[in-house]
Amino acid sequence: MAMNRRDFLKVSTSASGGLVLSLSLPGCATVDTGYSENAGTWRPDAWLEIQDNGNIYFTLARVEMGQGTYTGLTTLIAEELDVEPASIKPRFAPVAKEYLNPAYKLQITGGSTSVATSWEPLRRAGAEARYMLMMAAAKVWQVETDNCSTQDGRVVHPNGIDSLPYARLASLAASEIPRIEVPLKPRSEWKYIGKQMKRLDAEAKATGTAVYGIDIEQPGMLYAVVTRPPRYGAKVKSFNKADVTVHSGVKDVFEIERGVAVVATSYWRARKAQRALQVEWDNDDAITLSTESVFHHYYKDSEQDAGVSEREDGDYAQAEEQAGKVLHADYEQPYLAHFAMEPMNATAWYKGDAMEVWASTQAPDLGRIAAARGCDLSPGDITIHTTFLGGGFGRRLTNDYIEEAAAVSYRMKAPVKLVWSREEDTQHSPCRPAMLHRMRAAVSGNRLEGWHHQIVGPQILDWYITNAAPAQYPWAPKMLYNTLGRVGLAAEGLATPKDVSAIEGAIDYPYQVPNVELRHTHSDPGFPITWWRSVGYSHNGFAVETFMDEIAHELGEDPIAFRRARLQNQPRHLQVLDRVAEMSRWNSASASGRAKGVAVFQSFGTFVAQVVEASIEGSEIKVHKVWCAVDCGQVVNPSVVSDQIKGGILFGLSAALWGEITLADGKVQQSNFHDYPVMAMHNLPDVELDIVDSNEAPTGVGEPGVPPVIPALGNALFRLTGVRQRRLPLKASS
Repeated sequence: MAMNRRDFLKVSTSASGGLVLSLSLPGCATVDTGYSENAGTWRPDAWLEIQDNGNIYFTLARVEMGQGTYTGLTTLIAEELDVEPASIKPRFAPVAKEYLNPAYKLQITGGSTSVATSWEPLRRAGAEARYMLMMAAAKVWQVETDNCSTQDGRVVHPNGIDSLPYARLASLAASEIPRIEVPLKPRSEWKYIGKQMKRLDAEAKATGTAVYGIDIEQPGMLYAVVTRPPRYGAKVKSFNKADVTVHSGVKDVFEIERGVAVVATSYWRARKAQRALQVEWDNDDAITLSTESVFHHYYKDSEQDAGVSEREDGDYAQAEEQAGKVLHADYEQPYLAHFAMEPMNATAWYKGDAMEVWASTQAPDLGRIAAARGCDLSPGDITIHTTFLGGGFGRRLTNDYIEEAAAVSYRMKAPVKLVWSREEDTQHSPCRPAMLHRMRAAVSGNRLEGWHHQIVGPQILDWYITNAAPAQYPWAPKMLYNTLGRVGLAAEGLATPKDVSAIEGAIDYPYQVPNVELRHTHSDPGFPITWWRSVGYSHNGFAVETFMDEIAHELGEDPIAFRRARLQNQPRHLQVLDRVAEMSRWNSASASGRAKGVAVFQSFGTFVAQVVEASIEGSEIKVHKVWCAVDCGQVVNPSVVSDQIKGGILFGLSAALWGEITLADGKVQQSNFHDYPVMAMHNLPDVELDIVDSNEAPTGVGEPGVPPVIPALGNALFRLTGVRQRRLPLKASS
């Protein structure tokens, strides 16, 4: 029997003679495949299900949080299966090894990897299933398989007239085995990939039928809120339970690992009773940080520890020694909140020997570990039901809200929905880390001879490994969870992936400079952190592209010409830079009182150049227009790419203009939109987007719009005012 050269499908025959196929991924034993006569369903692989009644289901292994996976990934499988994407019904994947993200070896949606990692596997799954259906029809007609064709969910006879629907062929196709490597469609035959199509989830979201975590209802459900310590690390010493339980509808008030839970028959009854709760905190282990002390420690650590060398080209020390001038600049960037539209929430139902959890999570396998921490069950006894997410931005990779819901349900032995308020979300969520960048450049005459970048700050994996490591070994007893985390950290870069969260976007500095040195000084103040949209690229983009602008100014060169001269061996950088220069009419003067700034940056495999035009009106910065050129390889859906790049631009501008979580005596000072503003309709700039038509493999689009817009705005303000701002957020006057 001729097998697929790429070993994409493992093939075995069941006792009944039906074909059983599963994806060639680690531990492919958790998803049933083959034909079920009772259900009238054929599952050719872990993603597709074709029913005798004509329904086609696609198991979506990446969650939908607004970034378009629901549409984009469905389009990939629909293209090769030769059906309209709208005819496929996506459903969210359960926790199973078949659905691991190969970029992380975890079931994670993040890092703008969804389309990139699914590009070939999903198309190949659709192509294999389509060919098996053709084989089945060919047997019925007694013709050669390769003389058949398909069209819109039907196999077409070689005569071009007769046809059979996939639904009637499903049971027969289950016994077929492809004896060739099924070719994928050439680009010239694509019907759906690269075409502008409406989002498949648009109607459900517009009509309110899309189910988010916060929408979940269960029979007899209770509602919980949690009062957490205002300073991270504090513990409960005592609380006035009797004063709270007298409130109407309150079922119980008790301590959990992260604070004090109030459980009631409705959310608003729980909130009302919470107002009467008074907790005395044990602050012995609580942090006492201030924003000023964080950066004081960063500067101190940077001077005492030169850091780990992450990249060394040439000899920067010698270049600096021989330089005619050495430029210095320090860039400070604050902690940032995520502010997803849907606050953190989860519903858990402890049933004695099992638990079900419904949650908006970017990492259902890690959510299962978090739930196990909150009860007496093993991960295998816990089922995670993933819903639509009302925004993620990396926050929903940390599943603390699931752990809380599980702990409360375990205590109550009932279904419990736990909801964080916006204020709790702001003051108790982990943030994007504050970072310090210390830059030096060796300049001789009009030549940039050396580039030195010292990054000072923590690594996100240090805060994430406690659940990530156990998720890879769900059979391990809970007593080993923390040990697995410590082992994971110790094995970083060896048995586990290297944590590049602090250095990504800096280690692949693209400019041609003979002497380049990058170092990371690990400094962790102890404030909880997690991933944030574009992660390390967000802060490294600001430092790298602002300092490049400073050097260009020092050398008296035009910012784009300066970059172009040093990107001659980077054709994709150059292409987007040239396109944005043309779009923005860079060499033409701006209107009076306005100025333009530029930045070009690669993140998540995608190349983005942006020009921002801004002014200062009274005491406010006004962003008038953003021009953006993007090369993300092959585009699956231009509409989704446009939405995500533009959304990333607005997300980045929010951070550039207002984003800042500040600390005083260990307490977060912000609480809601009034003191942590985000981009509102009246602030929106005009955004003009140019997408490169590329044959390269697709890369990420959810995050690459963020990093360049922040330095581009800062560079525009410098050209406008002559004052260089090196600390975010940017100010109208400094």
